[in-house]
Amino acid sequence: MKKIISFVFAMLFFCSVVQAKDIRFAQVTDLRFSNETNRVGLECIVNDINKQKDISFVVFTGDNINRANKDDLKAFLNKAKKLNAPFYVVIGERDVNKRKELGKKDYAKFVHKHVGFYKPKTPNYVFEKNGVVFIVVDGSKDVVNDTVGYYKDDVLEWLDANLELYSKKNVIILQHYPLIPPAEKELYYTYKPENYFKILDNHKNVKAVISGHFGVNKEIERNGVSHISTAPAPYYRIIDITDCTDENPIIWAEIRRAE
Repeated sequence: MKKIISFVFAMLFFCSVVQAKDIRFAQVTDLRFSNETNRVGLECIVNDINKQKDISFVVFTGDNINRANKDDLKAFLNKAKKLNAPFYVVIGERDVNKRKELGKKDYAKFVHKHVGFYKPKTPNYVFEKNGVVFIVVDGSKDVVNDTVGYYKDDVLEWLDANLELYSKKNVIILQHYPLIPPAEKELYYTYKPENYFKILDNHKNVKAVISGHFGVNKEIERNGVSHISTAPAPYYRIIDITDCTDENPIIWAEIRRAE
């Protein structure tokens, strides 16, 4: 009888482990890659990430290249394709300049065209991993390389609609510009963040907002949402989400330094 009870408990434990969903991904930000000056930095980060276990994907959260041009963007993508995991990109102020024939839509289409597995064709997009919904939100400008983040009304309406669409799933937002300043740099602040916060406050499924831009590592909690900012290369983050589908998943954001 004891053996039967022990077997039942063991099976229950095994089932609970199987059903629990975890996810691990890497965030790299503000690389400011240049085909002439910054090759080694990106190679070191790619090599370091490839040594990590169970990486589901990598996200580059803006300022991926130093100046908006297709040659550097193509070189950046070619090196990023050496990752052992798929990757996604977010646009920062240095990535695009419509006057140089690399506006936001052009940038997104260029990435889609040159990376075989890359599905997004727009600056704002959604993807899902292990039951968690990731929403990429664009706060850059097409013409002016402005360090001030600007989330337009139509972008916020799009975000609001998607948060409602995925209201029963946990959401992680990926963007370049933080909503809460992680450092006192007024020129880097986001314009009218209160409009964005109104949307977040109306949806309880957002668990974290992950960004870069300020050049510092900081985690700030606001109304149950973790606002995570990450410093540029050679640093990057490994982010673990434990029990992804639970109402309150555990999020660990660990800083790594590529050697």
